[in-house]
Amino acid sequence: MTPAEMEARIVRYGDLKPCRTAFIDAHTPGSDRKENFTIIGGGVSESPDQHVHIAEPHGFNIGAAGQPPHCRNSLHSHRTAEVFFVLSGRWRFFWGRWGDAGEVVLEKGDIINIPTGIFRGFENVGTDYGMIMAILGGDDAGGGVIWAPQVIEEAGAHGLVLGENGRLYDTKKGESLPDGVGPMPVLTEAELDRYPEPAPMEVVGFGVRRYLDMVALAKDRPVKVIGERGIIRDKPGFEVDLVTRSSASDGMHSHDRASVLMPVTGHWRLFWEGGEVSLAPGDTATVPGGLRHGAVPAMSGEAALYHVVGTDDPAGATWRG
Repeated sequence: MTPAEMEARIVRYGDLKPCRTAFIDAHTPGSDRKENFTIIGGGVSESPDQHVHIAEPHGFNIGAAGQPPHCRNSLHSHRTAEVFFVLSGRWRFFWGRWGDAGEVVLEKGDIINIPTGIFRGFENVGTDYGMIMAILGGDDAGGGVIWAPQVIEEAGAHGLVLGENGRLYDTKKGESLPDGVGPMPVLTEAELDRYPEPAPMEVVGFGVRRYLDMVALAKDRPVKVIGERGIIRDKPGFEVDLVTRSSASDGMHSHDRASVLMPVTGHWRLFWEGGEVSLAPGDTATVPGGLRHGAVPAMSGEAALYHVVGTDDPAGATWRG
């Protein structure tokens, strides 16, 4: 593989193309300034305006959300795993039918594996524009987003209607549901009763790990963050490792499927039999399966990256299910 061919498999932070109309709350005050990014895979956007950077299936999706201070993503649920790590800013994650069952605030590098089958949302509570990177289980990311009923109702008051086909229609632009397409059904009370409201320590204890704690664990070897033997013991269809300066190796290895490198801090040198490239925080690189490669810090100072690779585990519901 030539450096140019590898460069085509890297999405640079500065080249990310946002979608500001990705979801049903795109016009709702408090959520109308967020930007959504689909980096690898088809993602879960409800808008045809969403740009897909790398469409190649990996068994999981990589995306991102960028939001100014006090901007939030409304309450929703997924049928497969949803994992976030903070790239920049300070973020509050909250959950429950009304978003009041619990919350946790995460800082740069912190990671959260949100249990499937619960309503969740997130908000930038920092003072500057912030970004979180997302890993969603499955190639189809579980078939889309399930919204809390009040989110759909409030969106309608601001002109957005979600069709049962999973597409948004903006009535303020004169759009309407096509013939034969009804509105997305709102969950019934009986269906809502099946969504658990876990206590704060259930979610935090299960799925939250702090960056500095993981760095301390990764002194001699990369720490497996999510996996059957991870410090978050879950099998969502992919594994996540944290590699630090002290745990990086200058040897090469390969995987039987594509793997993804996502720097959090520091600049990294990705090398393989054929060349090398540099990666910076916010860049996302996908390495083809079977290609021998390695990654080491390119400069002095703090350096850490998340490494993601798919597994043969089903990408369906995890934890509670």
